[in-house]
Amino acid sequence: MSRTMIQAAVTMNQLQSKLDLIGNNMANSETTGYKNRNADFSSLLFQQIDNLKDGANAVGRLTPDGVRIGSGAKLGTPSFDLKQGSITDTGRTLDAALLRENHFFQVQVTENGIVETQYTRDGAFYLSPINNNQDVMLTDKNGNPIIGENGSIVIPAGFDSIDIHSNGQVSVKRGDQTEIAGNITVVEAVRPRLLEATGNNSFRLPANMAELGYQPFEVMQGVEPGTEIIKNGALERSNVDISKEMTDLIMAQRSYQFNARTISMSDQMMGLINQVR
Repeated sequence: MSRTMIQAAVTMNQLQSKLDLIGNNMANSETTGYKNRNADFSSLLFQQIDNLKDGANAVGRLTPDGVRIGSGAKLGTPSFDLKQGSITDTGRTLDAALLRENHFFQVQVTENGIVETQYTRDGAFYLSPINNNQDVMLTDKNGNPIIGENGSIVIPAGFDSIDIHSNGQVSVKRGDQTEIAGNITVVEAVRPRLLEATGNNSFRLPANMAELGYQPFEVMQGVEPGTEIIKNGALERSNVDISKEMTDLIMAQRSYQFNARTISMSDQMMGLINQVR
């Protein structure tokens, strides 16, 4: 196969990944708290061709030993655009929108018997009955507990109303009495670029943090209690810019077509060469 066809094939593979990324952003344009993913073509893939290890090859040589030949484009590692999305009032008591960038709710997720803490901007909360309907627990849409100051926020059933305050405090009303049921703990991502996506619109700390030279407290830190960090009765919309995604989609599709045409033309040229007698 000619090198031109190899370069075009490699680039088409990377462009397909770019198209998948754009499609994922557009599909989540209405997902609460979703953060846009970006990836650019950061560099070229190279093939190193070394010279024979013979001392005579270096005599009088002015160029570097060996040749690096490009073999197509490479898509960079996807990054998250953590810019805050617009906040929309919903009027629902259990909806909460974070007011500052890099702030996250903590969710306790159990997967394959392993319990871990994940982080999300989605503040659409629910009440799940536990202990034979004697208590309810504050959860996300998947039924995972929302982490408070003392673990999961569990509230005895039988209250008349519930409210989430701007400082994360959860209160319930029973008749004329108002009591504090718990406090939602919000954390700040000091180094948000280290977070990795887990699916379900959540993030986690990387498993190789020690190898990266960081400790968990150096990446996620608690937010000072008592500050106004939440807007109740509202949700944060996705920060995906549909017009930009459509522009990127058109450019990626055209690049894909150009590279496909390159393979077709290379095949035709090889056919012509084979016909030469």
